[in-house]
Amino acid sequence: MPDTPDATRPETVLAFDYGRRRIGVAVGQTITGSASPLGVIGNDYGAPDQAKIDALVKEWRPHRLVVGMPAHADGSASDMQTYVNQFIAALASYDLPVETIDERYTSVEAEAGLKNARAAGTRGRISKEDIDSAAAVLIAERYLAARNN
Repeated sequence: MPDTPDATRPETVLAFDYGRRRIGVAVGQTITGSASPLGVIGNDYGAPDQAKIDALVKEWRPHRLVVGMPAHADGSASDMQTYVNQFIAALASYDLPVETIDERYTSVEAEAGLKNARAAGTRGRISKEDIDSAAAVLIAERYLAARNN
């Protein structure tokens, strides 16, 4: 009989907020349920910077990859899902589990959080790259929260 996997074993996840020009990236861990931004990966309309993804996977050695799945406000499929599914298919080359999580409103939430931090004087100017990476943090944290429930 095979050993039962230890559900409390710490895991690292890499999370992606897919965009046609940029892909926000964050790293999260199950111990804290939190994530940190790692910046963005260039994406030339369906041709992500594979070398940068390779470097991130090598550096962080995640146990799984998490990709935000876009949907309309009512939950119906978004046109972006086709591109996200192609990205997910490409991630299969890493031989890691790839999970998806609802990413609705993550960019809006990320931008609001960054603007609040700027208003409080704890950060400077906000770029689109900052928003994309902060959205990836929210994707990772949503995944980790759902996993822990």
